[in-house]
Amino acid sequence: MSDAMQPFEFRTVPSMLVEWSGAQRLGEILSPRFTARKALIVTDGGLVKAGLLKPIEKNLRDSGFDVVVFDQVIADPPEAIVLEAARIARDKHIDIVIGLGGGSSLDVAKLTAILAQSEQELSGLYGIDNVLGERLPLVQIPTTAGTGSEVTNIAILTTGETTKMGVVSRQLYCDFVLLDAELTVGLPATHTAATGIDAMVHAIESYTSKHKKNPLSDALAREALRLISQHLVTACHDGSNRQARESILLGATLAGQAFANSPVAAVHALAYPLGGHYHIPHGLSNALMLGVVLRYNAKVAAPLYAELADVLNVGKKGDIPTRCNAFIDAMISIMDESGAPRRLRDVGVKEDTLALLASDAMKQTRLLTNNPVEVKEADALALYQQAF
Repeated sequence: MSDAMQPFEFRTVPSMLVEWSGAQRLGEILSPRFTARKALIVTDGGLVKAGLLKPIEKNLRDSGFDVVVFDQVIADPPEAIVLEAARIARDKHIDIVIGLGGGSSLDVAKLTAILAQSEQELSGLYGIDNVLGERLPLVQIPTTAGTGSEVTNIAILTTGETTKMGVVSRQLYCDFVLLDAELTVGLPATHTAATGIDAMVHAIESYTSKHKKNPLSDALAREALRLISQHLVTACHDGSNRQARESILLGATLAGQAFANSPVAAVHALAYPLGGHYHIPHGLSNALMLGVVLRYNAKVAAPLYAELADVLNVGKKGDIPTRCNAFIDAMISIMDESGAPRRLRDVGVKEDTLALLASDAMKQTRLLTNNPVEVKEADALALYQQAF
């Protein structure tokens, strides 16, 4: 009976619009979809400075929305930022939250939409399925092609000097996603590379996830990997290439839908301590760990990596080990060509902290259980040493 399909559940957001320049007419897009008219835009100061917000705000106001902007989001957002956004939402009687930005802004928007009308404490939300009741209407508009946060049920916050915690709950799936790749055109090459690699990691780890891998997440992961692998290097070298920008943005979202249902594993578990201790951006820390973890996992995941070699159009001839190696080599080549830093030492990591990082990675049990091969602390240390 091994060929029988295993039961699985697949969840995602109810609605998504893909439209170049769509953000310029956001008010027109949202007004027939929602009755709410008091909007809080959750974003970061950089996007405001870049002038991205002006036309979006104007169109919302022209369409009858009251608009309040919260632009205090920073990378690896601490709890205080979410609490402040939620306080403003309550004080201003906000009835719809719009996340606009990278993964940090989208994550803060999710939690703001919950806390704005909840009696729960933020500390009571951490973990899986601890959110009670419903949230405010929530719209997500990513400006990076990477985290997939616009379609996931996860929000990550910085909870201490070096620690992060996640809220995982169905209420974090938003109501509506706008994918406007024009918003990503100004993204610098290094950010484009790091966030694009992050999205490819989501696709690969979802495809090899130990417990919840399923046919729907597999299909999304393969298409995500195809879109991003074909277009990432172009987007890094020619940021205004519309086809490349649209392809990697859609790819990142498809990868987000995949890993929301078939979760990520050891690459992410090893990446989080790098963000915690060294404030290395999440996408870049994933990129730094991907190659070594692929080789480590190959002893079990080789047949799946061989299937992904077909997606990348490499290793056409040969047995499973050959095709698996062709896949790993191709991924490393894409990362090399993207221009992202490639060694831990290149981004300021100190060799004498690797043991501490390995110890911290062991706390990521939610992720490590999904890895195709068990990772003990000694294994984590060896992987950091190889990446150093």
